Amino acid sequence: MSCLPYREAVSARLDGEPLGMPVRELDEHLAGCPSCRAWTGAAEQVTRRARLAAAPAVPDLTAAVLGALPRELPGARQAAQARLTETALRLLLVVVGAAQAALAWPVLVSGAGAMSAPVHMAHETGAWNLGVAAAFLAVALGPRLAAGALPFLGSFTAFLLPITLADLGAGQVHADRAVAHLLLLAGVLLVAVVAWRGRRGRQPVAVPGRRVPA
Repeated sequence: MSCLPYREAVSARLDGEPLGMPVRELDEHLAGCPSCRAWTGAAEQVTRRARLAAAPAVPDLTAAVLGALPRELPGARQAAQARLTETALRLLLVVVGAAQAALAWPVLVSGAGAMSAPVHMAHETGAWNLGVAAAFLAVALGPRLAAGALPFLGSFTAFLLPITLADLGAGQVHADRAVAHLLLLAGVLLVAVVAWRGRRGRQPVAVPGRRVPA
C-alpha cells in the first residue's frame, strides 16, 4: 500500500486535524516503515520551526489610521443642532406656559382682570386659560404630544384671534387684554413647530425592497 495516506494522516495530526484513519493503524505503519518515520521526523522539525519562528515586523499604522478618520461622525453636528433647537423650543414653551398660567390664575381665583364679566364666567375663563397653559407645559415635557394638542390649540386660536380683533376695533375689549392673546399665539406657533419637527423626524427612510422609520 502507498505511504501517501499515512503521511497525510501524520500531517493532519501535526495540524490538529482528523487523521482520516484509526490512530492504531497509523502508529503500526510508522513502526514498520523507516521511510515514513524519517518523513515524520522531518515534518515535525519543519512544523516546530514554523511555529517558533519570529513574526515578521509589521509597521505600526495606528497613527495613520486615526489620522484618516473624520474628526466627527457624519451627521453628528446636525444631530447636536437638532437637540439644541428642540431644547430651546421646549424651554420657550415652559416660559409661555408659565406666563399663561400666571395670567389665568388671578381670574380663576378671584375674578380679577375679568372686567365686568359675572364671577362664574370669569372662573370659566380662568380655568380655560389655565388648561391652555397646562397643554403648553405638557408639550414641553413630552414633545410627542404636540401633534395631538395642535388641533385643539390651533382651532381655538384661529377662532379667538379674529373675534378679538373685531372686539378691539369695536371698543369692546381693552388693548392690554387683547395683547395678552399674543402669548397664546406664540405658544401655538411653538407647538406647531415641535409637531412639525417630530413628524419630519419620523419620515420613513427608503431601503432597497422596504421602507423603515428613521
